[in-house]
Amino acid sequence: MTDTHVTLALLESRKQKLEKRRSFFKNVGGISVGMVGGTFLSACGGSVRDAIAQAAQPSDADILNFALNLEYLEAQFYSYAVFGTGLAANLLGGAGAQGAVTGGRQVSFKDPLVAQYAKEIAQDEIAHVGFLRSALGAAAVAQPAIDIGGTDPNGAFSNAARAAGLVGPGMAFDPYASDENFLLGAFIFEDVGVTAYKGASPLIQNKTFLEAAAGILAAEAYHAGLVRTVLYTKGLSAPTLRTAATAISDARDTLDGSTDVDQGIVNAADSTVSNIVPLDKDGIAFSRTPGDVLNIVYLTRESVTMGGFFPRGANGVLNMSSAYA
Repeated sequence: MTDTHVTLALLESRKQKLEKRRSFFKNVGGISVGMVGGTFLSACGGSVRDAIAQAAQPSDADILNFALNLEYLEAQFYSYAVFGTGLAANLLGGAGAQGAVTGGRQVSFKDPLVAQYAKEIAQDEIAHVGFLRSALGAAAVAQPAIDIGGTDPNGAFSNAARAAGLVGPGMAFDPYASDENFLLGAFIFEDVGVTAYKGASPLIQNKTFLEAAAGILAAEAYHAGLVRTVLYTKGLSAPTLRTAATAISDARDTLDGSTDVDQGIVNAADSTVSNIVPLDKDGIAFSRTPGDVLNIVYLTRESVTMGGFFPRGANGVLNMSSAYA
């Protein structure tokens, strides 16, 4: 059996097990715990609480599909910015409703280094989409509807920039208008991708998939570090660029709960000191849950299944953001 068939068989097996667990809970949903307890314990080989936790835990396929949604978003943004076109048609289909991309256009880069960095990241993100789709096989979700428009004052980028105070009411933020705007647009995504993979890694059961996810996490961390470094460097002569990056970081923090974990590109206590790598006191990158990640890309503090950069929601099981008062 080939590696591809092994991967597909494993994913299908986990998917079937997850569906059986969901079906079981649906069927016994109206029965008291006391009535079903003996059978439940016998069937699950543990406590009711442990069994419920096991049933609620997403499968490896669920987690990789969640990551695939994010990779679709990043790959489309970079592909349009660099090449002026989106992903190839053979990278878009799959389970769930396939959506179109709204907006996106090529950036007329002025700085050749930014242009080269953007091209390298674009190629990496496109490769991530291809890799995850290959690993998931028939279980891969289709690309959902994606909003990466830049001239619409009501578009996702404009709403994100408005939440950060970068543009006023009725104004648009166009990440394709300049090198600096492109970097700020990339900054919105890259840190989120790193924390998403970091948060998902403990949930992945299969070691092969875990190693692959760790590899993508490392690539995303390189990308985020590169974007943060260039923003900081350009901010030496244009301090407003650093201020804008800090505002984006603060806006992300308002969406994903009450804990202040996000960090800008300068030291909070001294804005003349760089903060290229956002870490905790132990030098470890922080994590986000899938729900927290969706809060940011949906641009909401509500528990919803669509919005922001995914106007019709992400495809797959993990598609609901978290609720924060």
